[in-house]
Amino acid sequence: MPLDKQSKQKIIEKFRLGKTDTGSVEVQTALLTERIKRLSEHLKTHKKDHHSRRGLLRMVNQRRRMLNYLASIDQTRYQNLIKKLGLKK
Repeated sequence: MPLDKQSKQKIIEKFRLGKTDTGSVEVQTALLTERIKRLSEHLKTHKKDHHSRRGLLRMVNQRRRMLNYLASIDQTRYQNLIKKLGLKK
């Protein structure tokens, strides 16, 4: 479930740290979170789509690794990102 350009730009503008930032941990995690939400909605209607379910699990694990990295680098940035994304932790 790829994101369209407009929604991707909105997410990048909301979570970027500088003017030209498109690859920080915050932006990457926010983009992954949006893809996870969309894929979760897809799997609610297509319960037997096991290939997409595997992709969802990979994305969730990748997001978890990025969040762990951010928590080890800067705890305040981690807490702010968790609040903005509405994740538990």
